[in-house]
Amino acid sequence: MKRFEILSSLVVGRALMTLVASLGFLSVAIAQSPAGTGTASRGSELKIGFVNTAKLLRESTLAQRATKKLEREFATRQAEVEKLAKRFRDASSAFDKDSLGMSDDARRTRQRELETMSRDLQRAQRELREDENLRMNEEVAALQERAQRVIQRIAETEKFDLILQDAVYVHPRIDITERVLKALAE
Repeated sequence: MKRFEILSSLVVGRALMTLVASLGFLSVAIAQSPAGTGTASRGSELKIGFVNTAKLLRESTLAQRATKKLEREFATRQAEVEKLAKRFRDASSAFDKDSLGMSDDARRTRQRELETMSRDLQRAQRELREDENLRMNEEVAALQERAQRVIQRIAETEKFDLILQDAVYVHPRIDITERVLKALAE
């Protein structure tokens, strides 16, 4: 095993031991609750919920509105890039047809022009992708912030002890994603 892999496995192992110890402490605290009832200190069972954040980002009305907003915002630039790509394809096809009958100087000049067009196209595509990603990240951050406030409000009003957002397995009984979706739509 490489040194990095050994270090990684030690870090993961230590994190798992800490998690298991924390869960053990939690179960001991519940088991030792008042009157030995095995419940939390307020006299009820531990209330846990789960929110599927990927589903929120995919299906919420806010996410759908943000997606449409971004599409409108970048439609003009996308059309410009597509027009530039078509111009490059047309010029490249014309060069392929005409190159046999051209002089060496004319062929080199056209090749340089095509290379310049190709670089310009690649730059325009890259800048468009970067700007789209930046704006998408801004919209996702705003949606996540709003979702966190909604989840916090649901947790407080419905008296949840714990709400998770990432899990390997979730029983549908504790999945509150639909409630969060409805609250986000309001």
